[in-house]
Amino acid sequence: MSNIFTEKTPALRRRHAAELRFQWIGRLSILIAISFLVVMVGTIGWMGIGAFRQTHVEIPVYLDAAEIDRNDLAQADYARLIKAALRSRFPDVKKRRDKRKLYALLSSEASFTLKQHVLDNPDIIGRTEKFWFIASDDMDMLIKGNLTVDDEGAAGRLTAKQVGWIETLKQDDAIETRFNTRFFTSGDSREPELAGILSALVGTAFTLLICFLMSFPIGIMAAIYLEEFAKKNRWSTLIEININNLAAVPSIVFGLLGLAVFLNVFGLPRSSPLVGGMVLSLMTLPTIIIASRASLRAVPPSIREAALGIGASQVQAAFHHVVPLALPGMLTGAIVGMARALGDTAPLLMIGMVAFIVDIPTGVLDKATALPVQIFLWADSPERGFMEKTSAAILVLLVFLVLMNLVAIIMRRKFEQRF
Repeated sequence: MSNIFTEKTPALRRRHAAELRFQWIGRLSILIAISFLVVMVGTIGWMGIGAFRQTHVEIPVYLDAAEIDRNDLAQADYARLIKAALRSRFPDVKKRRDKRKLYALLSSEASFTLKQHVLDNPDIIGRTEKFWFIASDDMDMLIKGNLTVDDEGAAGRLTAKQVGWIETLKQDDAIETRFNTRFFTSGDSREPELAGILSALVGTAFTLLICFLMSFPIGIMAAIYLEEFAKKNRWSTLIEININNLAAVPSIVFGLLGLAVFLNVFGLPRSSPLVGGMVLSLMTLPTIIIASRASLRAVPPSIREAALGIGASQVQAAFHHVVPLALPGMLTGAIVGMARALGDTAPLLMIGMVAFIVDIPTGVLDKATALPVQIFLWADSPERGFMEKTSAAILVLLVFLVLMNLVAIIMRRKFEQRF
């Protein structure tokens, strides 16, 4: 009899072998998924890390008192002073075409930088001062190693002469690479070296705020009513079916709905976070309702029965006993829905949030864009510098998604311990 339990029969060996194969297939699947994730994030990080650094060039500028009126400092031609400084720095440049190439080494922001320095320190007028200016996009790409110098000495759109001038500046220690604070403190720009994500971040924050304020209370209350109070009949069944179907509707359909109703019928301001938040709230409502109902169903029926048994009303049993136990799952579902809204672009494109926005929005009615839309716009730009900006903005978006999921985990654990 002992041999029956100690010796493996052929059928038992086959079953153990199948279980072992299944375990290894599962491990291999997880390994493949992690590999794809590492390759994706690594590629985006490698491409976008350069956007967090920016090249600056030191140029001595003579602040000619004859060019700057002390009574009207803002009206001086600061671009002319910078051009004169560049010609003085490279006196061999004589041809008009070469001069234009020389001026193109600096960003168009250089004149505004010089103007601000003079406005802040008028005493420097009449002296030669050294200033650090932002380099052009092409020069920035060359310094970061994203452009390769060919056999003729050119690199991308930089001519051989421009590359030679850059090498001269490098030898004189007149080029530095610093942390790109402008990427986080400025709005969008046509110039890659000046573009930032602040306007998109603020627009995203306003949009998500409107989305949360509308979708969370409505979704939670709808789920509580359907699960705890609604009678089970054909109408409640029809509502449940429609909610489940809405969760699978493509997001662009909600954008079309927002365009037709919120903009054309109600006349709300186009490209505003208010409309964007309302459209995203329509999209996230089914997700929140379904997740909240699942959390309510997970509460043991004995909780309801015990509350009703000691004399509690149905409302008291629901809100004092059932909902607190289901709240962690409700919050998780809400944040998952918000995370989906954060990464969605199609609905916002339909309501006009694809506009080129430079100014930082100050309210929900101001024109704004969102971070996913900003990524879409930069990805469609031909300049190579925007490729870095696109990848860097994706990294910022991923950080936001991770933080939102982390908040969901912390809140779930906090309420689980509390109740």
